[in-house]
Amino acid sequence: MTQIQHNGTPKSQSIQADGRVFSLNAQGANYRFHVDDTGDLVHDHFGSPAAVPPTEVGPEHFSGWATRQSNQKRELPDAGRGDFHLPAIHIRTGAGHTVTDFQYTGYEVVAGKPKLDGLPATFGDAGDVTTLLVTLNDKESNLEVTLRYSVFPAYNAIARSYTIHNKGTQDAEIKRASSFTLNLDAGQWDMVQLSGDWSREANQERRPVNTGTQGLAGYSSHFFNPFVALVGSNTTETTGPAYGLSFIYSGSFAVDVERFVLDSVRANIGLHPLHLEWKLAPGESFTTPECVAVFSENGLGGMSRSLHGLYRNHLSRSEWTHQPRPTLLNSWEGVYFDFDDEKLYAKAKDSADLGIQMYVMDDGWFGDKCPRLQDNAGLGDWVPNPDRFPDGLGSFVDRVTSLPVRGTDKTLRFGIWVEPEMVNPTSELYQAHPDWVLHAGGHKRTEERNQLVLDLSRREVQDYIIEKIGDILASANISYVKWDNNRAIHELASPSTAHGYMLGLYRVIDALTTRFPHVLWEGCASGGGRFDPGLLYYWPQSWTSDNTDALDRLHIQFGTSLVYPPSSMGAHISAVPNHQVHRTTPLEFRAHVAMMGGSFGFELDLQMLGEEDRKDINGILALSDKVSPYVIKGDMYRLALPGDSNYPAALYMLPDASAGVLLAYCMAARVHKYPPPLYFAGIDRHATYEIDGKTYSGAVLANSGLKLNWEEKDYQSKVLFIKRIE
Repeated sequence: MTQIQHNGTPKSQSIQADGRVFSLNAQGANYRFHVDDTGDLVHDHFGSPAAVPPTEVGPEHFSGWATRQSNQKRELPDAGRGDFHLPAIHIRTGAGHTVTDFQYTGYEVVAGKPKLDGLPATFGDAGDVTTLLVTLNDKESNLEVTLRYSVFPAYNAIARSYTIHNKGTQDAEIKRASSFTLNLDAGQWDMVQLSGDWSREANQERRPVNTGTQGLAGYSSHFFNPFVALVGSNTTETTGPAYGLSFIYSGSFAVDVERFVLDSVRANIGLHPLHLEWKLAPGESFTTPECVAVFSENGLGGMSRSLHGLYRNHLSRSEWTHQPRPTLLNSWEGVYFDFDDEKLYAKAKDSADLGIQMYVMDDGWFGDKCPRLQDNAGLGDWVPNPDRFPDGLGSFVDRVTSLPVRGTDKTLRFGIWVEPEMVNPTSELYQAHPDWVLHAGGHKRTEERNQLVLDLSRREVQDYIIEKIGDILASANISYVKWDNNRAIHELASPSTAHGYMLGLYRVIDALTTRFPHVLWEGCASGGGRFDPGLLYYWPQSWTSDNTDALDRLHIQFGTSLVYPPSSMGAHISAVPNHQVHRTTPLEFRAHVAMMGGSFGFELDLQMLGEEDRKDINGILALSDKVSPYVIKGDMYRLALPGDSNYPAALYMLPDASAGVLLAYCMAARVHKYPPPLYFAGIDRHATYEIDGKTYSGAVLANSGLKLNWEEKDYQSKVLFIKRIE
């Protein structure tokens, strides 16, 4: 038996294997499978730790049409040999058929986790993670698959991907490659997903898993997030089994959840088969993106905290991941395209005078012969506009970054907006290289927002972006980059272009973030359209939504937190009436909602604020500085959800339960109606805590709850700090 020790503890065995039975052990979960007598990998258990069950061996004969394979929970279900479920792997071999028979040939256990070349993935050293490598071979085609199972015991998480090696003499074509297959016993299961549209991202949708196939598919976008949870029909936020499958990828993906007629449930998540068809020549290999699977017996909240902790500590590699972010002001809603260097400087000075720590220049700063005066020109020409910056961008940035920030010994930081994956037809780049955009022969090139998509599957396009964006960042004292992406992909020349594009994008971002490690990078795709784990690997935060209305943001931010750590959410105070929904809410309410995210800031023209609001900003900035460390480092407990309660609340507690902050909200006035108490989690029930000058036992907070008083008016909020005193 191969045993790996962790942290020098002989009894800590996160992977046990003997060549026939494999057990992956976490603190609160166990994942087991075995090799059957045909060489197939059969799943045995994924859930709470339990005594090892007897290995399941099906009967030799089956009545009806069901075969042995269609009755088994297979780890890597392939196609063509009697498994009537959707396969996880489907390959057209050199002989022209799509039947494969992958049989077990061996295994290896390694401390730590091998890197996935060219792909974002979780990481960790030998004290954090152990990896099981299992090899299978199809003798007919001489195709080999190496499955990687990496277990993170502290997070009840299994990360899986696999590599297909063509060791034969003929080309093969990969038609389907799902990274993870989750097998569940018969029972009543629901699937939970995040869906939406522009300005209403991350709606949590839940539906029963019925007989047949259901799922979601598409580009990582506002429409569908690359995630699905499978939960018991009675599972809640705090109780019941919850399985989360999170795909570390930013492109086209598919989730297929299938209840077979025998009532077993299988879920596959991976690359979208319509956008694959990957040719694999002899000697070549193909690696699937990684999927993380977590298990919680403490409901959706427990599932979320496992993902949050894993992604903060073992996915997001930025040096900013564990640091409070500087408070910023973004210029977009304050000036749009109407600015020059003096106008921006005045607004930057106003920001510094109020105590804001970073000024971000949004769209419209670039383009020479095709200046970016509106959204119909200039994309792709990454040179500063000489009319707007007659003394050059570097000189302007030097002026801004010499401004002292009120109340500190620091000067103002400067950030910039870019959209490198896109090009306007009215641009020098497109005029020089019309073949560089995604297009399919003579078909019309579809414009959205007056722009086309550069083909990042091409090496020369990747090199151009790396060079031009790198030159800009090297030319000035730029501390922050907002990387936008304002349209979806159309006109793919072939299915494989989709994955080639993503590999190219990851190469570009990897090169730039490696060259400029001190820059704070933020992802954006018309808001939260590409808020996914693939980009979280490179960037510590993403813009959660273009909708900055505080009431809508409560729903969006609580929904986003189902998968992603709050520290990764960008959230700002905007002007009122709100520019998207025209709702007017109090400044304090907007501020407290924005404090839910790790990157706090403003999206407005400060000069339009009244004197009272300007005075209030001083207190808001000080409060944000106090709240931020808990959002960055704490565990989030969703005590009440905006979809279920008029009084949503989120508690951020430090992992040792010593201190935290409660963000509580009243969305609408309720006359003569008492709000329900907030039952605390994440605290020490045997300790005593102080909240707002009052003391409570942990047992009282957990069992009786905290009762908050609200006035009879809309849009109220409270920020309460909690501290253990004994």
